[in-house]
Amino acid sequence: MDLDAVADELYGLRPEEFVAARDRRALDARKAGDQALARRIGALRRPSLAAWVSNLLVRRQREEVEPLLVLGEELRRAHRELDGEQLRGLARRQNEVIGALGRQARRLAAESGHPVGEGVQREVEETLHAVLADAGAAREWAAGRLVKPLRSAAGFPAADESLLARRPAPEPDRTVRGRGRTRDGDRRADEEHRRLLAAAREAERELRTRQEEADAAARAEEEAGTRVAEAEERVRELRERLRDAEEEQQRARTAAQDARERARQADRAVREARRRAGTAAARTERRTPAGRA
Repeated sequence: MDLDAVADELYGLRPEEFVAARDRRALDARKAGDQALARRIGALRRPSLAAWVSNLLVRRQREEVEPLLVLGEELRRAHRELDGEQLRGLARRQNEVIGALGRQARRLAAESGHPVGEGVQREVEETLHAVLADAGAAREWAAGRLVKPLRSAAGFPAADESLLARRPAPEPDRTVRGRGRTRDGDRRADEEHRRLLAAAREAERELRTRQEEADAAARAEEEAGTRVAEAEERVRELRERLRDAEEEQQRARTAAQDARERARQADRAVREARRRAGTAAARTERRTPAGRA
């Protein structure tokens, strides 16, 4: 037994199965004499519902992992270089891919017997945005062991403005007219880069605002889900207690019925004994000679 194997097993389970399975594996490690492994297994955290769905997508759709990682690399490079044309094309692919994977993840959850709502789907899609924006988040997601959804708080990498300084200088033109055209072209290119940079920063601010709103909605949904789970657990416990009480009631009724039957039998025996005693007394009296006390 090793931690990686145990973690792979546990994070492939449904969230409600996680804790009991983790505790069993930690107990197995303790019985095997590996206290350090038992502590490390015991420290593994149960995944949130959205994290479980994200892990499910990785585990069930492995063929989707590598293309998404490649798309993330291309997007991050295009953002650094402020390649406007490439950014527009990749942004369209990003929206299409994330939307499709979010719906696919929701379908997989339903097929696994755990339907989820739109709030969880949004958290899964936010995780995918983080995967595209950050290489570290991409590696974490690809392992299929998320504990909570990923957040793309940092957004895509900032534009590499040093690229502007490293652009090759235009070849000198001996005509004033040529130099004018070159300078105009340089100015237009610089303005386009600045425009793209400003647009990227504005989009980042908009993303943070929408992300905060989505996070608040997701937290509210998760809290509601937790309350539902706790209520369902209480209902389950009460049903078990009710079942135990009903079984105890049935045993008591059976015992009472047996006691009543024994009491009736005892009563009949008493009456029979009394009748026999009376009969015996009458016979004795008839056989006693007159005048004898």
